[in-house]
Amino acid sequence: MTGQIISAILTVVLGVSGCVVYFWGANRLLDMIFPAHGVSSQSAIDNLRRQGLIRPWLFLGPALLILTIYLIYPVIETARLSFLDRGGQNFVGTDNYEWALGDREFRQAIFNNFLWLAVVPAACTFFGLVIAVLTDRIWWGNIAKMFVFMPLAISFVGASVIWKFIYEYRGDGQTQIGVLNAIVQWFGGEPQVWISLPFWNNFFLMVILIWIQTGFAMVILSAALRGIPDETIEAATIDGANGFQIFWKIMVPQIWGTIAVVWTTITILVLKVFDIVLTMTNGQWNTQVLANLMFDWMFRGGGDFGRGATIAIIIMLAVIPIMIWNIRNATRETGGH
Repeated sequence: MTGQIISAILTVVLGVSGCVVYFWGANRLLDMIFPAHGVSSQSAIDNLRRQGLIRPWLFLGPALLILTIYLIYPVIETARLSFLDRGGQNFVGTDNYEWALGDREFRQAIFNNFLWLAVVPAACTFFGLVIAVLTDRIWWGNIAKMFVFMPLAISFVGASVIWKFIYEYRGDGQTQIGVLNAIVQWFGGEPQVWISLPFWNNFFLMVILIWIQTGFAMVILSAALRGIPDETIEAATIDGANGFQIFWKIMVPQIWGTIAVVWTTITILVLKVFDIVLTMTNGQWNTQVLANLMFDWMFRGGGDFGRGATIAIIIMLAVIPIMIWNIRNATRETGGH
């Protein structure tokens, strides 16, 4: 454990130091090649212009290189593998895509992903907005926000382990240690294996992601709410609007752009959800999702690179339209700048 902590600290220190040295050295080298001092006025002007053209690329260069190596190349390679066989050697055309459309487990994963998309982004955004509004009206609002935000600091696997204890089931005659079963039993009900209940188990898994991401939505939307002019609220109050009307007809329309950004950000996260399903059910009991199915085909049972890559491409194609819409919306909000 100590070794891991030391390794993490060294990584941060060396990484930050490397960035500082690179930017300092790049600027120093640029100033040496195109000096702005000790030369004629015209040469200094020309050199400053050249520095202005080159300097952004010096700063963007490492990021673009890393983006190419770790994002663009993998996308191209994954697309290539999706047209190859199990071992990633022989060309099979569109066979993998035809398999996906006809596979029952793939269709189940698609259906489950649609369920997650329909519930999680809307629930996170709604609860985040409601909590942001309510906590701004009480003196201990910041304390409440802190507790709502805390789950965001927990990894998806860690959160899943926590919720496993909430959903835990013990056999007949044993004391139920799961919080949910203990409550059900206290009210006279029968304990259940919650994560194996058909259809409803998907919603029990969604609760975990909602619990984690509501804090993110709350923080972003709370900042947006603080940007609403007080004069607008006061004018609505003078005109006789009640709290509910002020919320839906004054506040929400003015922060609709922020709500859309929060919703689309969580939507993209939901399309890639993997850790929670893997930790809680591993896709059993009809809880399979695309990302976990991709992991199963790519790395388990000997691995099938063609089918795993096909599912990865389908996930990417599902994410792209949402990202484009989000970028266009952000561009429109900033006036095209």
